[in-house]
Amino acid sequence: MAKKNQNKTLPNQLSVKDFLEKIEHPQKRQDCFEILGIMQRITAEPPVMWGTSIVGFGTYHYKYESGREGDMLKIGFSPRKQNLTMYIMPGFSRYDELMSKLGQYKTGKSCLYIKKLDDVDKRVLEELFIEAYKYMSEKYD
Repeated sequence: MAKKNQNKTLPNQLSVKDFLEKIEHPQKRQDCFEILGIMQRITAEPPVMWGTSIVGFGTYHYKYESGREGDMLKIGFSPRKQNLTMYIMPGFSRYDELMSKLGQYKTGKSCLYIKKLDDVDKRVLEELFIEAYKYMSEKYD
């Protein structure tokens, strides 16, 4: 169990491949394997399961003024029931130009939600991944 002020979602030894192969919907499974390949190529890092449903690449250590600190993935994704969720940790405000070209999506603070890869321009999505990973690596390494 996570300690107070510690992240509940932690990296573990679960198999990314086994997790993705269990995705029931064939298109979502195929999209996830494609995202896996793109993120792996961009980061040159092995994929790691974070909790039971997030695939992450790289880590960074954060510490807030409140005293809360921990480690988190630099970039990642998860096949949620309604959407494919990509974790773009820097958020989206610095990527207005890319976001305007991306296609159909929704965002949360650091989450990019798409229904399927065909709804977005994959080259723009890849550029977003590159820029976000580069930013996190420069800021935290």
